[in-house]
Amino acid sequence: MPRKKKKKRHEDHVDESWLIPYADILTLLLALFIVLFSMSSIDASKFKQLSKAFDDVFSGGTGVFQYQSPVEQDPTTGKEKSGALMKEHEEKGGLGEKDQKELSELQQKVNQYITDNHLNRQLGTSLSGEGLLVTIRDNVLFESGSADVRPGDKRIATEIAKLMVMDPPRSIMISGYTDNVPISTSKYSSNWDLSVMRAVNFMKVLLENQSLDPEWFSAKGFGEFKPIASNDTAEGRAKNRRVEILISPRTELNQ
Repeated sequence: MPRKKKKKRHEDHVDESWLIPYADILTLLLALFIVLFSMSSIDASKFKQLSKAFDDVFSGGTGVFQYQSPVEQDPTTGKEKSGALMKEHEEKGGLGEKDQKELSELQQKVNQYITDNHLNRQLGTSLSGEGLLVTIRDNVLFESGSADVRPGDKRIATEIAKLMVMDPPRSIMISGYTDNVPISTSKYSSNWDLSVMRAVNFMKVLLENQSLDPEWFSAKGFGEFKPIASNDTAEGRAKNRRVEILISPRTELNQ
């Protein structure tokens, strides 16, 4: 009986074309996780740069590993700045040396006025990259639940207005804040309404000084939503009820 011939086993060639899109997906996922991790590790000022890197990856541009590091570099050494140096740089913000000196001098004048009038518990100042901030407790200017500056306290606003006269002028933001105790009156339906009107009315008193240009000023109300202390105590609520004057760094228009 003739022997049957064994059939030769032919192995089919494995189609490996799927590896290409699979590798692309892995690359994009890796890029996504790197970007998300980087976003959680740096401040918002780097978000734009990270977004560009992410767009480049998805648009087929430069790979994520080839993109410039989002960590700021020291221009003098070319090395990455440490966290402390970056923080120091960011805190200075737009304050140049001359700007810093001018605002520091203004702060000293305001502090001298506070000391001379024994208002240390009612007024305070702080200087940061955003500018010079003057904080005024609400009980210095207003009756409870009122947005009208008390006639007897207009003198304080008038004296502060004199200190606001600067050459060159700067942008000045007046902001009103309250505690979280609800308010509902015939005049003000919420803390937000009250805070806005306190800021506006205080700004109007400042602008009675003819040397101040209304163009430099703006007003905002934040209600109870920007506390600087806990609203769980009477002392904390008193700190939260305030008016703030933010004198901004000079811009290119008034340098």
